[in-house]
Amino acid sequence: MNQISNAIYEIHHMDTIASRDQWVNQIHPLVKFVLTVTYIAMVVSFSKYDLIGLVGMMVYPIAGFILAELSFKDSLKRLRIVIPLVCLIGIVNPFFDRVPIQIGDITVNGGVISMFTLIFKGIFTVLAAYLLIATTTIEKICYALRLLHLPEIMITQFLLTYRYVTVLLEEVNRITQAYSLRAPNQKGIHYKVWGTLTGQVLLRSMDRANAVYESMLLRGYDGSFSYMGKDIGITVPDVIYMIFWLAVFIIFRRYPVFLIVGSLF
Repeated sequence: MNQISNAIYEIHHMDTIASRDQWVNQIHPLVKFVLTVTYIAMVVSFSKYDLIGLVGMMVYPIAGFILAELSFKDSLKRLRIVIPLVCLIGIVNPFFDRVPIQIGDITVNGGVISMFTLIFKGIFTVLAAYLLIATTTIEKICYALRLLHLPEIMITQFLLTYRYVTVLLEEVNRITQAYSLRAPNQKGIHYKVWGTLTGQVLLRSMDRANAVYESMLLRGYDGSFSYMGKDIGITVPDVIYMIFWLAVFIIFRRYPVFLIVGSLF
């Protein structure tokens, strides 16, 4: 399987995971969206030297992966490009931040603490966003955005862009496969035909986009989507789930829970 086919498979696989009949998947999308945004805001709000307090925030992604029955190994594989980039952002901190930090009887370079703090912030926010995507379909996310009264045109653009990525990748895959069949002994695509193939991708994509739009019109598209059909109400379990996690966020943001528990033992 080439890289383009693998990307198409991953997109379809994520849609399948998000559509599962798991308990977490059935929670109201607005609740999960608000919790994700609140969690990211809480994580980012930690000071650059509050590493111990920040570590406690890992409880949300860990619990989310367990409740949703997601494979942590497969998730890291899908995020193998994003997470290293996030970690590289803070790798220069030890060279610029030389403030001494006292930890017990040990004096540590403040840049080392801030580096790990920034790395954990990046990892936690990426995992929280992934957890939202893996438990909520794109239609449900758009439905949550509509409940937040975001402009309809922005939500529609977001939905269609996500859906059309697969169509675009399929066109690119067809063209690259056709090229490889006509040049079986050539490794990769020769640079002299890059412009020609890019133009072909553009023209074929425009044709497919026009066909998709005509199909939408034939199905009654009038400029707006009913993302979930009829509106979905927030149930009592949704409210309990939201209140519980908001309380956990506030407690772990306010107090170093792990440090307090460790001191008891």
